[in-house]
Amino acid sequence: MATQRLGIIMHGVTGRMGLNQHLVRSIVAIRRQGGVTLPNGDKVMPDPILVGRNAEKIAALASEHGIERSTTDLDAALKNPADTVFFDAATTQMRAELLSRAIQAGKHVYAEKPVADSLDKAIAVAKLAKAKGVKNGIVQDKLSLPGLRKIKMLRDSGFFGRMLSVRGEFGYWVFEGDWGQPAQRPSWNYRKADGGGIIIDMLCHWRYVLDHLFGKVKAVSCLGATHIPNRVDENGKTYAADSDDAAYATFELEGGVIAHINSSWCVRVRRDDLVTFQVDGTHGSAVAGLSKCFTQHRVNTPRPVWNPDVPQSMNFVDQWEEVPDNLTYENGFKIQWEDFIRHVVAGTPWTFDLVEGAKGVQLAELGIKSWQERRWLDVPDLKI
Repeated sequence: MATQRLGIIMHGVTGRMGLNQHLVRSIVAIRRQGGVTLPNGDKVMPDPILVGRNAEKIAALASEHGIERSTTDLDAALKNPADTVFFDAATTQMRAELLSRAIQAGKHVYAEKPVADSLDKAIAVAKLAKAKGVKNGIVQDKLSLPGLRKIKMLRDSGFFGRMLSVRGEFGYWVFEGDWGQPAQRPSWNYRKADGGGIIIDMLCHWRYVLDHLFGKVKAVSCLGATHIPNRVDENGKTYAADSDDAAYATFELEGGVIAHINSSWCVRVRRDDLVTFQVDGTHGSAVAGLSKCFTQHRVNTPRPVWNPDVPQSMNFVDQWEEVPDNLTYENGFKIQWEDFIRHVVAGTPWTFDLVEGAKGVQLAELGIKSWQERRWLDVPDLKI
């Protein structure tokens, strides 16, 4: 059994997602387990170089996690032929340009979503990757969530019968920052000029979730809102929050499935998890959160009676049965990193390329246009 090195340029790992999910829980965890196992039994050991603007901060981060290399010079990192993969988790507005620079330098690329802040840019970078022949990927982590993996298992087993509808609820209350509770999301999320907005952020997620689990998205109707017009930033300064902080979207899927997903940073949680999906079919229904999944088959479906004059006697929550954890579910980001590394080194199959990333941006742009024009919009095939 041989072990080979894979040099990875990691840009944007000082932010919450880049640090926690991609660096610590993915690359560092992979290094600690001894690398990624290839189909032939060989191992691949990631050797990252951390790239950031603050030399002291990035060097301290590398030292903390046993990483030997860090730099503020992205150009020099891209010129190093020993590092063959570029990863980006910085701001959306910079992403397409950074990916293009890396592709021009001959690097394979992997990136957080959205892949760009416009469909034109997303298509351009996907075309460039295809023309240059580099392997490429976009993070689509929610498909690896234990709850949604259980939904997929139920779907594949025929549990639902004919699938009818999907109802999604995502979000939580993000504090305004003006009364003693600091905001728990960065302020750029709420400014249009900085690429903020929940539609561009979350409809990219919902595209791949819907496409791969429930049916290809054929049409969208979306209503956005800016519920909180003023917030307080990280420096205690009040600013105009002019991007959408909530989105209420309905999707028509291939096969006749109707999906509706609410996304909001202005909602208080009274459900099982920060995101839940209810799937209803002719033979059974399921409700999944990040980890847990509960089912109700048609033979176990109760017969409630509508009577507004009598207090409800049924406990509807207790009428559902939990899907057991018969499998070990690893971190979804780590799973996708391992699959991408196998794809780069061994050429194993890979689905989540930059074209898939462009599809997410396409749906987000159509969602915004639907809101602006107050109408349904078809989602055309995106061929690159």
